[in-house]
Amino acid sequence: MRPFSLTCAVALAALAAAVPSRRSKMILHEKRAADPIEWAMSRKLEADAVLPMRFGLTQNNLHKIEEMLMSVSHPASPSYGKHFSPEDVVETFKPSDETIGAVTEWLVESGIAKERLRLTASKGWIEVNATTAEVEELIAAEYYVYTHPSGAQQIGCHSYSVPEHVREHIDLIQPTVHFLHRVPKRDNIQKRSLGQFGKLEAAIHGGPKTNGKKVTITPSLEHCDETITLDCLRALYSIDYTPQSTDKNTFGILELTPQAFLQSDLDMFFGNFSPSQVGTSPILVSIDGGVAQTTNQGFNFNGESDLDLEYAFGLTNPQPILLLQAGDLVEGASFNNWLDAVDGSFCTFEGGDDPTQDGIYPDPLPGGFKGPESCGIIKPPFVVSASYGSDEGGTTVAYAARQCAEYGKLGMLGTTVLYSSGDDGVAGNGGVCLNAQGQPSRRGTRFSPDFPATCPFITAVGATQVNPGSTVNDPEGACEQVIFSGGGFSNFFALPEYQATAVTSFLTNHPPPFTSAQFNNSGKVRAFPDISANGANYVVAVAGEFVLVFGTSCSAPVVGSMITLINDARLTAGKGPVGFINPALYSEQFADSFHDITTGGNQGCGTPGFTSTEGWDPVTGLGTPNFTTLLSHFLELP
Repeated sequence: MRPFSLTCAVALAALAAAVPSRRSKMILHEKRAADPIEWAMSRKLEADAVLPMRFGLTQNNLHKIEEMLMSVSHPASPSYGKHFSPEDVVETFKPSDETIGAVTEWLVESGIAKERLRLTASKGWIEVNATTAEVEELIAAEYYVYTHPSGAQQIGCHSYSVPEHVREHIDLIQPTVHFLHRVPKRDNIQKRSLGQFGKLEAAIHGGPKTNGKKVTITPSLEHCDETITLDCLRALYSIDYTPQSTDKNTFGILELTPQAFLQSDLDMFFGNFSPSQVGTSPILVSIDGGVAQTTNQGFNFNGESDLDLEYAFGLTNPQPILLLQAGDLVEGASFNNWLDAVDGSFCTFEGGDDPTQDGIYPDPLPGGFKGPESCGIIKPPFVVSASYGSDEGGTTVAYAARQCAEYGKLGMLGTTVLYSSGDDGVAGNGGVCLNAQGQPSRRGTRFSPDFPATCPFITAVGATQVNPGSTVNDPEGACEQVIFSGGGFSNFFALPEYQATAVTSFLTNHPPPFTSAQFNNSGKVRAFPDISANGANYVVAVAGEFVLVFGTSCSAPVVGSMITLINDARLTAGKGPVGFINPALYSEQFADSFHDITTGGNQGCGTPGFTSTEGWDPVTGLGTPNFTTLLSHFLELP
């Protein structure tokens, strides 16, 4: 697939000619190449069904995102750290009056009364409730109901078209081809038995399980190859800093309902590893009905949130943590819902939430959240860590680019956004790869990159391990226990300037033994991960038991904790947060801030995957942080 720059991805080119219209030639705007795995077309959608249509309006100045972001993020820039105001960002990217007028005129001329249209306050999208019959006529589409084996249903069309004269004014229309690709349940947070610590089970339906033993674990650096604890991480990455400006600093952890923490688990962990924090709880930020539910308990419901909070709290003590709990118990949520909460303009940016990929609120379903959509309810935290991900191949270019642009906007405001890079090596979630057409397929052999990890405006975090028989004083290797660090090359996003030297060096000096049939080897696309941290054998209290946890889900909050400590030091020195960190990490000034990882790989798609080597590589990125050095360099910046 041809790589797209962010600008090209947002301003989609026409794909082909479609059905002509008496008003204007219709142009195919978006097309879903194949229906997602396991979903079956059930029936035609009823003609009188009402659809909440959203017409995403083309934004101005999207070509300036990378330039503006680099101006406040690159250590060589004279404007480093002088982040933009929300007003600056909204004013820069809002759509033009010409765009609003052109789309409005098209809709009215097509028979939709002007009084039915609603233009949002930020002018980002036009919405209208219309019947299936009206919409199908308007955009030359056919809507169907799709059913999943679980019983879940959703609607969508295979393609849609717009008049040629309005194509340049519309980025995407929803709901259309953007199929349900919700973040999967965390069954794939890998785990195994802890031996004397008790039996590990994942209780999807039912209460917590324990062997009844009171287990006291004595922290030790002697067995970090078997059990990772807070002290192991401090030793591995030279973390020795106590926060001093917690009243000024902010650190957010994203969780998607029904994943939720148990206070008893936090206290169990703190009692063993950080006694002064017993009783400590996160500050709940309920997004679109988000609730830290306790009805469903067990690893698949508590594993992720318990892991994130236990280690984030432990490493940043006494920093308060914002729990960004997104989605109600009925509909859940996805990445765009938390973006809504930290930036009200995103609710309308490029067309707002996608009903087929994000939770749309208020939720009309029984038991759903009936309050208004959570737009701009909190100021963006200085750091946000997200241990979730989806497959780039499971979304459209327009949808991914729209979301990626928002991460860029958050970086301009001074927020560091970190995402885990995935746990299936070069494959997609569950080991699914892509076919020759770039579609997810269980028989595919083409590598399937992760999203949002491929977005050039976030920091993607891979996973390492203390190799068996090694100590914290020995070099780590890429994680090859239970999971494999996600990494590779985007099929959507162009190579960002800050990463060009590192990626070119890898492809030139360590060319992978694969062809363009297996990955995008053009040397012109975004590569990931950016950095890594340990992701194997974490001791986590879950549902009343200590269990071992594996994955990039472990490494993301650890890196997020280190950046939070760095922000604290800068705030104490009278400076601002670091914001988007990638340009600094890849700069020559920061070259000595990492432990290079040169062993291990990330197998998948029937191959050994990529191999860790000297310098940046698509397994562990630049390596793991040396916190002391990293802190020193960030303190040197204005």
